[in-house]
Amino acid sequence: MLILLPPSESKTGRARGRPLDLERLSLPGLTAARAALLGPVAETSARPDAASLLGVSPNLTEEIARNARLTTAPSVPVADLYTGVLYDALDLPSLEAAARRRANRRILVISALFGALRLTDRVPPYRLSMAVNVPGVGPLAGHWRQSLAMELPEQVGRGLVIDCRSSTYAAAWVPQGELTKRWVQIRVPGATHMAKHTRGLVTRVLCEASADPRSAAGLADVLAADFRVELHHPTSRSKPWGLDLHPPTTG
Repeated sequence: MLILLPPSESKTGRARGRPLDLERLSLPGLTAARAALLGPVAETSARPDAASLLGVSPNLTEEIARNARLTTAPSVPVADLYTGVLYDALDLPSLEAAARRRANRRILVISALFGALRLTDRVPPYRLSMAVNVPGVGPLAGHWRQSLAMELPEQVGRGLVIDCRSSTYAAAWVPQGELTKRWVQIRVPGATHMAKHTRGLVTRVLCEASADPRSAAGLADVLAADFRVELHHPTSRSKPWGLDLHPPTTG
């Protein structure tokens, strides 16, 4: 299985460490598209209107400034980089060894700056949303669409695509052809905060499980032990299965 996660806006930096090396990142088919963004993003972030162009608060001056140090700042393992509601619920540091190995194999973080990242990749902290239109590059979802379409199907293999992305990041890659039959979108009715939290819990359960279901119904069976699940058939040949998950109750 391949679990697609969105990144988080909040990121952890380090005072020391080796800088970014694009050649060391996984998914080498994305290297050229990654390299093509570094300069334009740094230039955009140095402009007086950078906050407006990046769609962030003008008060986030330090986070914007990080984008000017992408090639010199210490890089951080992706497993440590992203923080926030989803990643707090996933709680990677507390996974046992076997579950952590499965997380390294199964999780792929979709990134506006790097396209897609494994947990073992090392990149610097940055501030960039897939919704941004970078001067000289254009909308980032469009920038990544072709590269991800060529690279990600091989990463899925014969397994499921378990899609936990937000709509902004889902626009960068839409599974096509036969792969749509194995594409399951995780949906959480209710507030955004609870949706992020629940997707983090779902990802944790799937990393702890040794089972590797090959159908949407099999995935629903695996998750039914921890959640109330409702599986919905695709509304067309180009749409995913929908798996509605309701957070576990306490008490």
